[in-house]
Amino acid sequence: MIGYVTIGHNGIDQSAAFYDAAFAPLGYAQTFKDADSGWVGYGPKEKAEGLPDIMLAKPHDGAAATFGNGSMLAFRAGSRANVDAFYAAALGAGGKDEGAPGVRGSFDPPFYGAYVRDPAGNKLCAYFRG
Repeated sequence: MIGYVTIGHNGIDQSAAFYDAAFAPLGYAQTFKDADSGWVGYGPKEKAEGLPDIMLAKPHDGAAATFGNGSMLAFRAGSRANVDAFYAAALGAGGKDEGAPGVRGSFDPPFYGAYVRDPAGNKLCAYFRG
């Protein structure tokens, strides 16, 4: 079972602005930010306590954050409209296109997804099944 996910960043303010915008349509919000340590946390808007589900962090070794080839984080959305809004917000906040919203494959129920890269190059997906 996954407790939380950590995503590396190369600039706390730029990354927080990107994730603030991209996560809003998915129902996630910033739960804390510690600029001194370089950590930012995100969780469901309705979640009042406990650890965040997503953490942004400056790499512990002091080197630049990089992305893994073949690595991707996928986030469930509540509707196709939420996927569309995630994609638009992510691009508007400096993200890079990796695949516009649309149906992928021939799954039942349909898989509707959109793909972007964050400012550090991490690949993200928002998807809705239905």
